[in-house]
Amino acid sequence: MQDRVVAEARRWIGTPYVHQASCRGAGADCLGLLRGVWRAVRGREPCGVPAYTPDWAEPGRQEVLLEAARRWLVEKPVADAAPGDVLVFRMRAGSIAKHLGIQAATGAGASFVHAYTAHAVIESPLSAPWARRVAGRFGWQG
Repeated sequence: MQDRVVAEARRWIGTPYVHQASCRGAGADCLGLLRGVWRAVRGREPCGVPAYTPDWAEPGRQEVLLEAARRWLVEKPVADAAPGDVLVFRMRAGSIAKHLGIQAATGAGASFVHAYTAHAVIESPLSAPWARRVAGRFGWQG
């Protein structure tokens, strides 16, 4: 399954960044990318996603993204990297986790696919600045 996850995530590269969207080629945000990959490799999404603002969950300091990942995916040690893993990031130290991506490669050329604000769906190196922001690593059930 992990190879299918990476292949599908890479199919989304170039999709424009559009907040709350999840349509390959037309628009996606980071959650929309994961939702689209889920649909392609697992089928129907396990639950609906309510509307959310760019600063969602920050005022209440709720770890909504981490909690959802723990509910629908399998939490792994952060150092236990494998292609296809879902990575959840804290964009600033002390802030809630609110960005995610899919690990595409491990080792010296580690990379991940993500929808990045003001860019598009891209594959980025999992460089030290990104690796320091990883708040959780998750594998796929089944």
